[in-house]
Amino acid sequence: MVSLLLILISAVFVNNFVLARFLGICPFLGVSKKVETAIGMGMAVIFVMSVASVVTWFIQYFILIPFGIEYLQTIAFILVIASLVQLVEMIIQKTSPVLYQSLGIFLPLITTNCAVLGVAVLSIQKSYSFLEAVVFALGAGLGFTLAMVLLPDCANGSISVRFPTAFAAPPLRWSPLVCCLLPLWALPDWSKDNVTRSCRLQSEYLYIF
Repeated sequence: MVSLLLILISAVFVNNFVLARFLGICPFLGVSKKVETAIGMGMAVIFVMSVASVVTWFIQYFILIPFGIEYLQTIAFILVIASLVQLVEMIIQKTSPVLYQSLGIFLPLITTNCAVLGVAVLSIQKSYSFLEAVVFALGAGLGFTLAMVLLPDCANGSISVRFPTAFAAPPLRWSPLVCCLLPLWALPDWSKDNVTRSCRLQSEYLYIF
């Protein structure tokens, strides 16, 4: 039980797929402009991640390994993910047309979301049991949703901040290290306002320079 809790907490906060592993950035940047849309996208990703992790776990251990065709892992996993995304797309289109229109092209793009494939592959690489794989996928989906819901203000620029002048002087302004260090501007007060403030600084840095 403790190990499952550690896997869940690690996937949500410590090894967040968006903020730490930098996977799934495309839908994160495209959909996280409104909290409602971000939540809808997050729920869809949670469902796809969880079900895909279950299906791919069985495919890996009951089909690929017994028949010695592990080299087909990536293709098989992508086919599973694509099928699940089509299912989710049809369900959302029937049940919530407004959300379906809001998500737009980013809903079918879950198929190419590297975070979904990453969860399935990492579960196999880490030799997780069935239950551990499900918890890991659930935590990864929750972490993805948390990142999308936490930073909507950063995407629409509703927070006004002053860019640190110390970072504007050459040669620092052209350094990729500056962009990586800007999230630390939120520390030590790890609140929503400071997180969105640091992310806004990143946006201004990339826009200005």
